[in-house]
Amino acid sequence: MIDENISRVSVAPASEADAEELIRANLCSQSLHLPWVKSFTDHQGFDAWMQRLASPTHLGFVVREQNDNSIVGIVNLNEIVRGAFHNAYLGYYAMAGKTGRGLMTEALFAVLSIVFTEIKLHRVEANVQPENHPSIALVQRIGFRLEGFSPRYLFIDGAWRDHQRWAITAEEFSSQISRDNMIR
Repeated sequence: MIDENISRVSVAPASEADAEELIRANLCSQSLHLPWVKSFTDHQGFDAWMQRLASPTHLGFVVREQNDNSIVGIVNLNEIVRGAFHNAYLGYYAMAGKTGRGLMTEALFAVLSIVFTEIKLHRVEANVQPENHPSIALVQRIGFRLEGFSPRYLFIDGAWRDHQRWAITAEEFSSQISRDNMIR
């Protein structure tokens, strides 16, 4: 899967310093994002995103390409719940010109490593529209399993959209890492 020693991406918590570059990247990526995700395209949207990330139940990461520090995408953990659940909902998107090279696979792998080892969650769920084949392939590469189908699940780009529910537990992720290391 991923050789952590030669990662092509870095993952860091989102900050105010990312505003201008993220807004520009999102504006240039609208044809890629819609109808899958409604990304922010102005300062008001960026500020709302940062305000949400200030809550202990949300984390946002900016993914950058190591060789030129350009933005590859965003990874969000939403509605982090502790107690008996220890779960979060994963959201992510790539920027135009950064798809098809495995960069977001590396990013999700890095974020999930943080989620399961440092944040100590037990389960992460990703909800993906059934027609979004690249996104489904991405979660499958990481080791997510299909759990079900949710009709009219999220309101995105002016319509209620059906979603498939994909999930992975800490044990499944750890098993995936062990299996990949044995293959190398």
